[in-house]
Amino acid sequence: MKTLRLITAAAIACLAIPAAAPAENTDPPPAISAERVREFQDLRFGMFICWSMSTFSGYEWTPGVRDVNFFHPTGFDPDSWAAAAKEAGMNYILFLTKHHDGFCLWDTNTTDFKVSNTIALKGRDVLAEVKEACDRHGLKLALYFSEGDWSLSPERKDIHSPAAARPDIKEAQLRELLTRYGPIEFIWFDHAVGDGGMSHADTAALVKSIQPDCFVGFNTGNQQGADLRLGERSEAAPIDTIVPGSIGAEYMASHTGFLAAEFTYPILEGQEKQRLRGAQWFYSLPENDLRAVSAEKIFADYQEAVRHHNLFSLNIGPDRSGKLRAIDIETLRQVGEKIRANHP
Repeated sequence: MKTLRLITAAAIACLAIPAAAPAENTDPPPAISAERVREFQDLRFGMFICWSMSTFSGYEWTPGVRDVNFFHPTGFDPDSWAAAAKEAGMNYILFLTKHHDGFCLWDTNTTDFKVSNTIALKGRDVLAEVKEACDRHGLKLALYFSEGDWSLSPERKDIHSPAAARPDIKEAQLRELLTRYGPIEFIWFDHAVGDGGMSHADTAALVKSIQPDCFVGFNTGNQQGADLRLGERSEAAPIDTIVPGSIGAEYMASHTGFLAAEFTYPILEGQEKQRLRGAQWFYSLPENDLRAVSAEKIFADYQEAVRHHNLFSLNIGPDRSGKLRAIDIETLRQVGEKIRANHP
């Protein structure tokens, strides 16, 4: 695939000019070794961190925000996130780099709609600081990336329809993420509002061309190029078993290229899985501050993950200051105790 120059702010202003889609890539990505697959499966358990504009709206999807200062944390502390993950027996952090609203949590060159332009975190690269915290605590780093991006189509009113197709911007952003922040264990692609104008086969090929050992998964949509089976709102299962009812199950049932499996759910989900008012993947509303999945259930799901050689990414949303909720810290501490007692 032809390398594209990073997009400048001036170029982004010209959104009315359609970008040519890259040619379909038919070359298969390099094969991942069996040793790398085993190493990857040994990650077992990690923290999925969703922290962005939706943290401050209290709702899952937050369309229409144009002011970067809607994002205004007062106590961003990635070291405390990493410390809590380590205490819980986790081995990686899966960090949200960009949700559907297009707000970038790294110091990208592709847009001004980014965290380093906020008053609260002026000049700071949140992803770089998360990476440094992971390194200090011996954790690996994985990334979440929304393929669709509402900020590229500001006139759009239907949030459920695909976002603007700008493969040039998608490619430039992925190149930044894959070249600036060290080895990335896997990328969790969210297809909820489209593929951004680049097919999943080409997306996977781009990732592999930069980091051949990085696993690629898509929560929904065509699975061509995917080697990681994602399980949004799912549970542990053998690699050849798709959990009925999990997000995207219908797309994954016929795919034969999976080498590993991951599943995730939010700690706010609750044992009874009843819907709550406000967000679940992000920090929700103060009324939900004492709500969390029990340590017993999390540990049971961890054991199943180990049994089936799955990765279990427990989702936790830092609050509006940038801290983990007290109930999350305590629950993680209890999970870590159970893991150390049963899996020394």
